[in-house]
Amino acid sequence: MSSKDSRILLLEEEKILRRAVDLLGLGPEVYEALRIPERVIQVKIPVRRDDGSVSVFTGWRSQHNSALGPYKGGIRFHPGVTMEEVEALSMMMTWKNALAGLPYGGGKGGVRVDPHTLSPRELEQLSRGYIRGIYKYIGPDQDIPAPDVYTNPQIMAWMMDEYYRVTGLHHFGVITGKPKLLGGLETRIVATGLGVAVAAREIAGKMWGGLEGRTVAVQGYGNAGYYAAKFLHEMGAIVVAVSDSRGGIYSSRGLDPDEVKQVKNKTGSVIYYDKAERRITNEELLELDVDILVPAAIEDVITKDNAARVKARLIVEAANGPTTAEADQILAEKGTVVVPDILANAGGVIMSHVEWMNNRIGGMITEEQAREMLEKKMSHNAATLWEYWHRELEPGKHPMRDAAYMLAVSRVVEAMKLRGQL
Repeated sequence: MSSKDSRILLLEEEKILRRAVDLLGLGPEVYEALRIPERVIQVKIPVRRDDGSVSVFTGWRSQHNSALGPYKGGIRFHPGVTMEEVEALSMMMTWKNALAGLPYGGGKGGVRVDPHTLSPRELEQLSRGYIRGIYKYIGPDQDIPAPDVYTNPQIMAWMMDEYYRVTGLHHFGVITGKPKLLGGLETRIVATGLGVAVAAREIAGKMWGGLEGRTVAVQGYGNAGYYAAKFLHEMGAIVVAVSDSRGGIYSSRGLDPDEVKQVKNKTGSVIYYDKAERRITNEELLELDVDILVPAAIEDVITKDNAARVKARLIVEAANGPTTAEADQILAEKGTVVVPDILANAGGVIMSHVEWMNNRIGGMITEEQAREMLEKKMSHNAATLWEYWHRELEPGKHPMRDAAYMLAVSRVVEAMKLRGQL
C-alpha cells in the first residue's frame, strides 16, 4: 500500500467513525476522543544481512483505544506499511473487538519490509529486533500482538521468545497465533473461514429460515475463502463458484471445496478443476445469480459501478473492505444484506482471545472446545447485530455496517464514560 493509499484508508476510517458518532447523536468532542490513537510507537530495526551489510527497517505499533481492555491486533511485514496505515487498522481493530464482545481495545503493528527478500536468519533478526523496540509497551495485560499480512506462527514464536529474553517473563499470552507446541491452537488456522460460515448461517436463518440448499459464490480461495467454502458446504449450502487471482470456475451442480483446493495446491489455481461446467472471471463471479456472495480476496471489488448488477441477496465479507461506501448504500436500498467485515471476519481475533485465555489458565482448553466457543460467539454476535440493526435503524435506508459501527462505538464510549475518560 502506498503512503497515499494509507492516508485514504485513515481518512475512510475517520469518516466511518464520524458517521457512527453522528448517528448515535454524540458530540464532536467524542469524535475527537475516539479518533486519535492513545500511543504510536516508531522503532528502528537494524538487521545484519547474510553478506555482512546492515539494512535498517522502520516499524510501528499503534495502540488506539484501551477502554475495553488491552490492545489487540496483528503485526504485518509489508513494503507498503506506513504509520497512517497502522493507525487506521488499529482503529478498525477497536471497533472489531468491541463488536465481537471481547475484552480488548484496538492495536496494530507493522514493519516496512518485503519479507520475501530476507533469508530465514534475517527474518528472525528482524522479528526479534521489532520486539526489542516495543517490548516495554506490550504484554498479556497491555498489548497482545498476533500474525497479520506476511507474518506467521514461526514469526510469532520468535517474537514471544525475544520478549522472554529481554524481560525474563514466560508469558505465553503475550502473543497469539503461535505454534501449538508453544501455546497456540490449531483451530486458529480455520477460524476466519469458520466464522464467516457461521455468520452466513445465522443471517441466512433470519432471512430464509436456514442455509440448506442456498447457492454460494466465493471470490478468493486463500485461507479465509477456502475454509468459508468448506464449512458452508458442510452446513448444507451449495458452493457453485469459486475463484482466485487467475480466474474462477462455475458448476450449477455444486463444487467440492476440498477437491478444488487439492487442484489449486497442485496446479496453482482453481481454474484447472476439470469437473466445473465452465470458467468465469472474477468480475462475472460477483454478478452471478446466487443467494450468498462471499468476497474473500481484496478490497473495493464491489463498487458503485457494479453494485446494481450484484444479484446475491446476502453478502458476507470475508475480506477487509471489499465493498465501498457508495456500493453499500446502493445494496441497502435494493434490499441486499451485507454482513460487514468487522463482524464477518472476526473469527481470527475471537480465536486469539480463546488462545490468550488458554495461556492464562495453563492450557486446559481442547481444540473441540475452542471451536465450540468460536461458533457460539460468532452466532451470538451475528444475531445481536441483526436485532440491533432492525431496532435502531431502517434496514432499507441504512446498511448493516452503520449498525455495526454504532454498536461498537457505543460500547467503547460507555466504557470510557465508566472509567471517567469522557
